[in-house]
Order: sequence, then C-alpha cells, then structure tokens
Amino acid sequence: MKHEIIRLLKKEGKLSQETIDELQDTNIHDFAGLVKEIGKGKTEHIKASEISKDLDTKYVGKNLYIYKEVTSTNTIAKFLSQTGVENGSVVISEKQSSARGRSGKSWASPLGGVWLSIILAPDVDHSKLPLITLATGVAVAETLERIGIENPEIKWPNDIIINDKKVCGILTEAVAKFNTVENVIIGVGIDANIDLGQLPEELRDGTATLKKELGREVDENILIRIFLEEFEKISELFNHEGYEKILKEWRKRSYTIGKIVEVRKPFNKYYDAYVIGISKEGALIVEKIDGTLEKVISGECIIKN
Repeated sequence: MKHEIIRLLKKEGKLSQETIDELQDTNIHDFAGLVKEIGKGKTEHIKASEISKDLDTKYVGKNLYIYKEVTSTNTIAKFLSQTGVENGSVVISEKQSSARGRSGKSWASPLGGVWLSIILAPDVDHSKLPLITLATGVAVAETLERIGIENPEIKWPNDIIINDKKVCGILTEAVAKFNTVENVIIGVGIDANIDLGQLPEELRDGTATLKKELGREVDENILIRIFLEEFEKISELFNHEGYEKILKEWRKRSYTIGKIVEVRKPFNKYYDAYVIGISKEGALIVEKIDGTLEKVISGECIIKN
C-alpha cells in the first residue's frame, strides 16, 4: 500500500524525489491529508458536483474522493479507511493503472468506465459479510435496470452479465485490526463507455459495455449517482437483517443457477457440477457428478457450454 500512496503523491506533484527518498522510515499515514486533498481537487470527467446534485442518500456518497488516476480505488479506500473517514465515503478514479479482481486477476480500467470503492462499516455479525458481495450485485443490476438495460444477470459471486458478456465486476475486501473487521471495502468496476480496443485482446469478446447495449453513451456521473442510491437501499436492508429479501432479488437475476459449471477451488481442486441454488449464507449449492451436494463458499465457477 505504501508504494501506491507514494506513487499517487509523486504523480500529483505533492512529493519531490528527495522527499520520497527520506520516506523509508516515515509512517505513510502522516500523508493522509495530502491524499484527501488530491481527492477533492479538479478532475476532467467525473465531477463531485454532478454526482452530488440530487443524490438521494443519507450517508453513502456524501463524502467523495475523486482522482484522475490511481493504481486501484480499493487500495486508496483501504488507506483512507484507516485514517478516519465517514461511513459511506466513496473513492472514485477516472482511470486505474493496476486494478485487480478476485484471486489477484488484473482488471483493465481505461477512461470511460466507472471505477469506485465504497468504505462501509456494517454493524452486523461477521458471518454475514460474504453476503455484501451478493447485495452489491443486486444494487448494480437494479442500477442498470434504471438506465434501460433489460435483464442484467448476476454470475456468482461477483460479476454482472449482459447477453452472456461481463459488464461489471465486484471486489469486496475486509479491513481488519486485531482480528476485528473495522471496515469493508466494496470495489465496483462498470464498463460504461469504454473503448473495447483499449482492452487486452483476450478480454474483448467477453466484455459488454453499456454504450454498446444502449446504443448511446451513458453519463458516468449520473450512473454513479444512481448506483450510490441503489447501494444505500440494499445496504440498509443488509444492516436490518433483510438477508432473505436480498437473496430473493439475487436469485431472480441469477446467471449461475441451473447451469453446469466447472468449480475451481483453491489448491487446483477442479470438478464439474450442476448449480442447484444459493444458501442463506451466500454459498453456491452444487450437485457433483456422483450425486453429492456441496456448498461452494469460495473459489470460481466457470460456466460450461
């Protein structure tokens, strides 16, 4: 994290090389004020004033930090979460240079997309935290429905699909101290108006953009505003233990239930299975070839043709 923060400060001209050389023994949190200052500066495409205008939330998005380019909004959000920021604060970047998805996979984040992370302090039992990813998926799907996308689907556990192509990924990370989860960082990346030619060639065929699906560009500021509203609704439901309602909405939009998948678990444990449903804890319930049932809590599921 220290390297990423120093890189941001150097890029924005806040630190000289001489100062950077002297930072080896410095507590990077001493520079939290500078990082926040940059996040309140001028940007070209994403505007705090446009997002905040008519934003109908109580706490999500009331405090925005917007950057021209960072390595990863999740990294900046994790840093800021340790320096005292409000619950529901949001970190947004016009571009990400080293974004990542689940299992450390890289995530292409050029101009034209929505790249943000929400800092959340959920007051719930820690056993329920895995449901936050599913709840966020519902919030993204409902956002896309509000702007005219028909039938967005959710692929377990963290992708949003349009017409069999991925349009959004979600990365949830816990910030813990002394074995206690203090904050949860919810990273969301939506391919809004990006140019597919900017993506690595191997990703282009499987990527959807809102611009292509709708036949027009989407206002990224309005898209962010709508998402923050939908996220707060689902977050409030989560905080008041409305888990079954969240799961009901998730099941309605599931891209995974009813399909044959290859389950990829840690330590190279792969097997084929039929997806039956999802448990109240958010685990995928699958039937293996031998007829036994299993709950998949972590890992990856590849849809098989």
